[in-house]
Amino acid sequence: MKIIPVKDEKTARAFLDVHVQLNKDKEGWIQPLDKDIEDIFDPEKNKAFRFGEAVRWVITDESGRLTGRIAAFVNKRYKSVGDEFPVGGAGFFDCVDDQEAANLLFDTAKAWLAERGMEAMDGPINFGDRDRWWGLQVEGYVNPPFGMAYNPPYYQQLFENYGFQPFFHQICFGLDVQTTLQSKFHSRHANIAADPAFTARHLKKDQLDKFATDFVTVYNKAWAGHGGNKEMSREQAILIFRKMKPVMDEEVIWFVYHNEEPVACWLNLPDLNQYFKHMGGKFGLLQKLQFLWLKMTGACRKFTGLVFGVVPEFQGKGVDSYMIVEGAKIIQARKRYDEYEMQWVGDWNPKMLNVAESLGGFHSRKLTTYRYLFDRQREFHRHPLIQ
Repeated sequence: MKIIPVKDEKTARAFLDVHVQLNKDKEGWIQPLDKDIEDIFDPEKNKAFRFGEAVRWVITDESGRLTGRIAAFVNKRYKSVGDEFPVGGAGFFDCVDDQEAANLLFDTAKAWLAERGMEAMDGPINFGDRDRWWGLQVEGYVNPPFGMAYNPPYYQQLFENYGFQPFFHQICFGLDVQTTLQSKFHSRHANIAADPAFTARHLKKDQLDKFATDFVTVYNKAWAGHGGNKEMSREQAILIFRKMKPVMDEEVIWFVYHNEEPVACWLNLPDLNQYFKHMGGKFGLLQKLQFLWLKMTGACRKFTGLVFGVVPEFQGKGVDSYMIVEGAKIIQARKRYDEYEMQWVGDWNPKMLNVAESLGGFHSRKLTTYRYLFDRQREFHRHPLIQ
């Protein structure tokens, strides 16, 4: 076996190709867009480079055939709750079903991270935000939503045989869109709806900056400081919303207001993988025209949940039920979607798990974020619960 650092256009292409070659015949695999992967390793596109560095490798067998890949990252802003030592990251792992090959990839990432003062590595994770390319699928492998990596089942053994241990599990929830909501949602909704101080409304694209600002208010109160999340600026949110605008469906993005102050947000998008699975990793002019055609003809019958939250002072009062029922009135009546899948909820977040469970959905898939301690005598601790 030979391990090769990614240092030029040819090896960067190999880094993309190995994922395709190893997974193209797997049931339920969806090829990510090349651009989405390349942008992660472009300092001009990925803000994480302001706080760290990333490196990639591929491996080949004796005949020169591509058999695996891995990336490693150092990000001084990466820190989980309770961490008392520096932790690096490894991600974008692919490998044939060969423990020796996997060990070579893991050893290479570990050595690079140790040289930079890291004392553990989490993986597979992203060099950047947690909403994409985070965690190893260990249940429900087929048809991952946009931004979620596919992997075959045997990867779990490659990680665990090397010595990785589950740091936390990530639960995704699926739902038939026409599922009747439990009666408790309607009773809680009625309590909030009786108070004229509360209103719910969905996003309007012609007021995009206003809704982006409302999102920042909810996000910074509900999520900043939890699970490594940082405060978001209004400018960041506006940029994100403007980038999402071409694919947004106004009627699946909801906000709740109390005396016109935003207190809850439910951010969903059509599952872009329902379009991109037809495009072979490319998104040039022809693919953009194809995308528009698929969008116009209603090819996407699935939408995904990205963010759901209520600011602390309104939690436990029924605001979440109010928002869900108001949204369901329109989403179910339109019959544009058949499936709904929430992006993952960490098992360290029991409150959000309870909300997701109460929707009446099912566990659509489970992912695991693993951790490997370089000092094998150090006591391992899982991610602490957030109350």
